[in-house]
Amino acid sequence: MLKYYKRCLRGVVDLSDKNALMEIKKVIDRHIGERVRLKTNGGRKKTIIREGILEETYPSIFIVKIEMDNSVRRISYSYSDILTETVELSLCSNLNKECV
Repeated sequence: MLKYYKRCLRGVVDLSDKNALMEIKKVIDRHIGERVRLKTNGGRKKTIIREGILEETYPSIFIVKIEMDNSVRRISYSYSDILTETVELSLCSNLNKECV
């Protein structure tokens, strides 16, 4: 049987494992409070890129706090969004606040 691998932040998750979502959650848990960049599919060949702070994790979702012009939004994403590549999550460097 072929094994499929996916990069999850800086780790690698084996997709043939039944606990792939838990592995993704563990990786994300290690980076709570850090700045992240989210690249999401906005439909019709439109990509939305947002930067924010990884605020909280729950059993099936995680929350990112995004500061816009004069407002603050909290957006939730599911771990399955990362697994299915609907959302790409990148860590940002704390020194220069640029995402890699």
